[in-house]
Amino acid sequence: MTGERTYRQCSISVMDTIADKDIVFDEKGISNYYYEYKQAEAEKVFKGAAGKQKLEALAAEIKEAGKNQPYDCIMGLSGGVDSTYVAYLAKQLGLRPLAVHFDNGWNSELSVMNIENIVSKLGLDLFTYVINWEEFRDLQLSYLKASVVDIEAITDHAIFATLYRLAGEKNIKYILSGTNVQTENTLPKSWIFPKTDHINIQSIHKAYGKVPLKTFPFMDAKVKRYYQKIKGVRSVSVLDYAEYNKQAVKDLIKKELGWRDYGGKHYESIWTRFYQGYILPTKFKIDKRKAHLSDLIFGGQITKEEALAELQKPVYDAVQQKTDYAFVLKKFDLTEEEFEAIIQTAPRSHYDFDYEKPIDVRYPILK
Repeated sequence: MTGERTYRQCSISVMDTIADKDIVFDEKGISNYYYEYKQAEAEKVFKGAAGKQKLEALAAEIKEAGKNQPYDCIMGLSGGVDSTYVAYLAKQLGLRPLAVHFDNGWNSELSVMNIENIVSKLGLDLFTYVINWEEFRDLQLSYLKASVVDIEAITDHAIFATLYRLAGEKNIKYILSGTNVQTENTLPKSWIFPKTDHINIQSIHKAYGKVPLKTFPFMDAKVKRYYQKIKGVRSVSVLDYAEYNKQAVKDLIKKELGWRDYGGKHYESIWTRFYQGYILPTKFKIDKRKAHLSDLIFGGQITKEEALAELQKPVYDAVQQKTDYAFVLKKFDLTEEEFEAIIQTAPRSHYDFDYEKPIDVRYPILK
């Protein structure tokens, strides 16, 4: 007999059977996400003296590798908390990063202001990669029409490809990554798709796209291995070596860099704000706050009670949502009827389309 799974929430976090139908619990009601976080924390996170030592040793390696070069590392700069803190740490460590901003046409005015403040106060050189909007618009529309969940995969893929290409061109050996265990380890597999999969992007676009992707920065596993093994480019998650209390970091970058809060994780992008605040909850029944708040609970940064109180608040400010809704439809040149028809279409799996398979068992694809 089949039917809806009985609702259950993790006894420690706010992850539940709504967020992930495949979530499992132990005899104490603790979900798999707690144990996955603790394992990742034990293996990858170094705090206190150990973290400081590793960070300083890494900085010394980066400086040595970048000796006699204009830059010794490269990093993406979105203006969000993670990338801003990476930039701050890099300068504290005496590194010479090239900051790269990926402009996909959805920057908020506040993100532009924050980025200007960051590069000005830290004395960073900034390279802005501006995507071909007609191509990218068509690709985003293809993902919307395909009804797959990870619409952000195309932006992540392009950022990833751009950073590796620039690193290779400029002989930079280290990419400073803002990914980290402490604030973003928890993420159900049903919410995402591998960001490096160029075949899935091409397949979805072939099914629904109209504009040829002549300039989109694709990158496949072979090219990535070339940059890693031949050019020696490494991506390092520096935040896993630092004390990363989210609220304390926000307070720090506000004070030191004049940074202003967006009101949500990755809300520096109008599109991401609309995607996470409207499309995910409405079409896919996903509230990403559950995962982000659960990580903060697992790391001892907030209590479950504080997380539950946060979830009682609207996922999206009503006035902002209305403004963004109109802006998104205008930018996509969609009528409300056309857009709502997309929202009402049943979700599909990314695996309904072609996807990348490992091409050499000796070197599995890194994800």
